[in-house]
Amino acid sequence: MEKISQIQTPFIQNQLFNNVKPESKVEGFGQVLKDALKEVSAAQNESDKLTNQLITGEVQDVHEVMIASQKASLSLQMTMQVRNKVVEAYQEVMRMQV
Repeated sequence: MEKISQIQTPFIQNQLFNNVKPESKVEGFGQVLKDALKEVSAAQNESDKLTNQLITGEVQDVHEVMIASQKASLSLQMTMQVRNKVVEAYQEVMRMQV
């Protein structure tokens, strides 16, 4: 059992730390949120565009429109849940006594 953990540990560490950026390239939390909101907005715009194309007859595949619509819906729901968790964490920090 010990040999397996010795083999797995370097592999796991490499997988975890390969994605770590140097401090000079680390984006701030605010920038990460802005980028995520831009992606959600792009998904919403793509869904609207495909829906309008379906209405006008430019798109024949209904499944493409439904997939884009579901992606936009799920990304918006996830964004709202993240927002709720951030607000909840902020409120919890504000309740702490110093």
